[in-house]
Amino acid sequence: MCPESAELLRTPPERLADLLMLSYEPMFAWKLHGAIEFWNTGAERLYGFAPNEAVGHSSHSLLQTKLPIELAELRSQLRNERYWAGELRHVCKDGREVTVDSRMQLLGDDTVLEVNRDVTEIRALLTALQEGEQRLRSLAAIVESSDDAIVSKNLDGIITSWNRGAERIFAYTVAEAVGQPIIIVIPANRHSEEREILTRIRRGERIDHYETVRQRKDGSLIVVSLTVSPVKNAEGQIIGASKIARDITEEKRSQEQIATLAREAEHRSKNLLATVQATVRLSQSETPDGLKRAIEGRIQSLANVHSLFVKARWIGADLSTITAQELAPYFEKNQRRVSIDGPPVLLEPDVAQTIAITLHELATNAAKYGALAVPDGQVELKWSHDADGRLHLRWTESSGPKVQEPTHKGFGGRIIEQMIAQRSGKTHFDWRAEGLVCEITLQV
Repeated sequence: MCPESAELLRTPPERLADLLMLSYEPMFAWKLHGAIEFWNTGAERLYGFAPNEAVGHSSHSLLQTKLPIELAELRSQLRNERYWAGELRHVCKDGREVTVDSRMQLLGDDTVLEVNRDVTEIRALLTALQEGEQRLRSLAAIVESSDDAIVSKNLDGIITSWNRGAERIFAYTVAEAVGQPIIIVIPANRHSEEREILTRIRRGERIDHYETVRQRKDGSLIVVSLTVSPVKNAEGQIIGASKIARDITEEKRSQEQIATLAREAEHRSKNLLATVQATVRLSQSETPDGLKRAIEGRIQSLANVHSLFVKARWIGADLSTITAQELAPYFEKNQRRVSIDGPPVLLEPDVAQTIAITLHELATNAAKYGALAVPDGQVELKWSHDADGRLHLRWTESSGPKVQEPTHKGFGGRIIEQMIAQRSGKTHFDWRAEGLVCEITLQV
């Protein structure tokens, strides 16, 4: 495969990898029944292993993962639900054990994208809170400076403490919140959740990583991850609850964006590979060198149009730009030899690839045997775009060598007809003595 096609195939996955690399959070990807394939800067920062030390190894073995469930059950949940969240313990390269809040997403090719957050300090804080009110006062400064909302309430659900993180997330000041029922931040249709949480707290249960929706002072809704623990007095009696609420609205949105990008990258890669495979399969020549040149030319045409997709952020490519790009070599020699006329038409990527290959084949044939093979030959390309979305292209050659209809269809013509037919379009070749006329109609 030529260097240009190899670079093209790498582009969408590399863009996704760059996006993941920018994250401060530890992120890595591993096969459901295999090894680590991707390891970002955040993972190296937390665990101490460089990418070359991590890639190729089992993540569970490398980090000595302690799971809350059996590994087989984790894999089964990922298979069935394609998502898992929970708390894990990992051992770093230097021997430190860290606790992480982990979220895993199973992608379409059995790759698991794992996003972790170091919650070791938060867990230590919760443990300290449960040791008594005196310890609570000594850690008040840490609580106050936390980005997460850390709130305490009594068994009646009345707020007894409210940190700056809670002020930032819910927009209520300490004066507005303390003494009020916790349901001021719970949507009306979720008040039953609070009754269930208080019931479990009275039983001495701890609630971990409970994802739900809460309400800010202005009425807007946010997605939060809750951890709720019983608070006991010196006699061991449960007197209330401590709650940590983390705003994960943006995190959930980012996860959805990453999953969407992964699906788009997979879809585009498959489409590109299918086009390249079809191009190679249809390419023939009497000599190995001729076959190589034919394949290189067609793949270079694909590379050119994909460059336009990148500039347009994969929205598509304008027909005029594609045409100018494919016929540029002939413009450079003599601008009067090629005439282009048609309205602006934005083509989606799949259609743009088909048109680019079609124009490449027509231009290559004209340069070898038709109007572009002689100094005075001319090519005229016109198109129109109907209101119903049908695109009509007309390629006309003139002043070239005398043309006779071929006794058998050439490889270029077969490629054009098959690629247009795949788009439910029609192709007509008219081999006039003064030059070839090719008419193409397809829905765009």
